[in-house]
Amino acid sequence: MSLIDSLSRAVPDDIIITDPDVMDRYLHDDAEWAPYEQAVAVIRPRDTAQVAAAVNWCIENRVAVVPRGSGTGLSGGANALAGCLVISLDAMDRVLAVDPVERTARVQPGVINNDLRARVAEDGLWYPPDPASAPWSSIGGNVATNAGGLCCVKYGVTSEYVLSLEVVTGTGKIVRVGKRTAKDVAGYDLRALLAGSEGTLGIITEVTVRLLPLPPAATAIVGYFDSLVEAGQGVANVTAAGVIPSALELVDSYCLKAVDDWKNMGLSAEAEVILLASTDVPGAAGEAEAAAIVAAFESAGATFAAVSENAEEAEAFFAARRLAYPALERLGPVLTEDICVARSKVPEVLRRIQEIGEAHDTVLAQIAHAGDGNLHPLLVTPVGDEDAKRRAQAAFEDIIAVALEAGGTVSGEHGIGLLKADGLASQLSAEVIDMHVAVKRALDPHGIMNPGKVFAVPGEE
Repeated sequence: MSLIDSLSRAVPDDIIITDPDVMDRYLHDDAEWAPYEQAVAVIRPRDTAQVAAAVNWCIENRVAVVPRGSGTGLSGGANALAGCLVISLDAMDRVLAVDPVERTARVQPGVINNDLRARVAEDGLWYPPDPASAPWSSIGGNVATNAGGLCCVKYGVTSEYVLSLEVVTGTGKIVRVGKRTAKDVAGYDLRALLAGSEGTLGIITEVTVRLLPLPPAATAIVGYFDSLVEAGQGVANVTAAGVIPSALELVDSYCLKAVDDWKNMGLSAEAEVILLASTDVPGAAGEAEAAAIVAAFESAGATFAAVSENAEEAEAFFAARRLAYPALERLGPVLTEDICVARSKVPEVLRRIQEIGEAHDTVLAQIAHAGDGNLHPLLVTPVGDEDAKRRAQAAFEDIIAVALEAGGTVSGEHGIGLLKADGLASQLSAEVIDMHVAVKRALDPHGIMNPGKVFAVPGEE
């Protein structure tokens, strides 16, 4: 019996995809430079039982499992391995329940981030995690990579809103981890362990998240700067002033032009770099916070800094920040960094990143969740220019080294996947890597769950 015939006995035929042309879109994420191979099949389960049946089939047939959300990842974490089974959770896309009293929502992993936000807003509630890919990325993928976003400078990353998870483990069992009450310290925090595990420990099939009341309309503050270093100093000054904005983003003129050329948004900024901040504190306190941010920008050398009086203009700049990556993809292959450093280190690290781009003759576009030190230099190369790709790869590795020298991390929110595995090995001690391997072997004893991602484990498929 062929593997496909055997698979069709384990799960319904109508969720199995074997046509190579249809399969191709499920075999990789948005990390254009991360390699991927041909899977034996893709399945799109509709419920947890079908996921468990597929995992048990993989255990029985020694087939690797690659879980996948919406495919918006930027590290290769959802990329197919030769002969694997890709389990795409995009068809499990229902909001199962919203509890306005307890301020929670229970959702399937394929629910799109912005769709959840729109649904809970009907009850006056808000789901804060907002990666730039929020219009396209799924909650399951957000949890699997512990995604951040524009608001996390004030409100934190995805894992801080995950209360409980339903998971199919590497042993094919269906388990629930996490809490149902406001406080719970019974046992190890397996919920936190699984958030950010990139599908290497299990497949998330249901998520319960906590919600907040809808915040008031935010006030935007814009600052123009002549250099990355001055903009970085603006970030450091905001931190030193004790202000916690609801967003603090950096976008350079290269990105703004790429977005404007694509979307014709009428953007214009007479600056090399802009900082976009917002405050959602109401009343006089919010006015004082906005004034403090303007002062922080000005003291860093901003050529222009002001509270935006035009809500549409402010929204256009924030929309441009979200569209920067896809806009740059139109110009050629993009290699995306995701380092995170202390905010006081941002000016120096931005300076060194700029020097690295110049040293490797590589186009570097700069965007950042600057308010929490999460920098996303984007290395853009011409289509088909292999030498440019080699130079960009060298720059990529040098930027990681700079982040680690500054006491930072190789990934703030995108995850490790394939692209950052070497960087992670440099960041963690051998003893800590051994701890990771021990956890992996305990929860995935057959070595089938997204093997080769994050770090290599001897004996995996």
